[in-house]
Amino acid sequence: MRKKIVAGNWKMNKNHSDAIELITRIVDSSCNDSVQLVVIPPSIYISEIEEIASESDVTVGAQNSSQYESGAYTGELSAAMIKSIGAKYVLVGHSERREYFNEQNGVLAEKVNQLLKNDLTPIFCCGEVLEEREKENHFNLIEEQLNEGLFHLDETQILNCVIAYEPVWAIGTGVTASSGQAQEMHQFIRSLLINKYGENIANAISILYGGSCKPSNAKELFANPDVDGGLIGGASLNAVDFIAIANSF
Repeated sequence: MRKKIVAGNWKMNKNHSDAIELITRIVDSSCNDSVQLVVIPPSIYISEIEEIASESDVTVGAQNSSQYESGAYTGELSAAMIKSIGAKYVLVGHSERREYFNEQNGVLAEKVNQLLKNDLTPIFCCGEVLEEREKENHFNLIEEQLNEGLFHLDETQILNCVIAYEPVWAIGTGVTASSGQAQEMHQFIRSLLINKYGENIANAISILYGGSCKPSNAKELFANPDVDGGLIGGASLNAVDFIAIANSF
């Protein structure tokens, strides 16, 4: 049975007191116990938020990590550092990292390797911009991102990964991929996993939807057979909305 995961990416939001208030409200809320709830705050809050979350079933993640093990890389955080302060999941290749920081698939593969070496779970993000979808190149692009950034892993390693599909044209725009569009791409990603690793492994890997998921559409999206949860942006900054999404299964 695949894990149902709802992960909240806080991005560069919340000052310290607001962040503590948010995690406290999330921890104090009643959540579907069949869902793995993950909060992914700015890195400077991880340690304190993990301490609060440890009293519950909420798990903490990081938004980014370095492809390097250690060294003179000012401003970077290594996988070992992230693990040492209690995080369990780390985003890799979020669309904003790809766009604003020019992260390429080869670098993302190196980040994945570092995370697995340190027993952290990568949430590997893939997705297309509107131009690629309009040119009907979205399937080719997703396949390229996965082949170059994730599918170098062996069968044992890939089982320790989560994939998140982000239709970039639906992030922060208020536009959401239809339930059918989400399922179509998730099914395609699952088919790539089957071709590479076989059906048993493919059916054990969680694939999350990450594109303007909110309480009003989460139930319809999560009803799709290949959608195993969500990577939530804006709605994760509100405890009531975030929990409502998690309770949509």
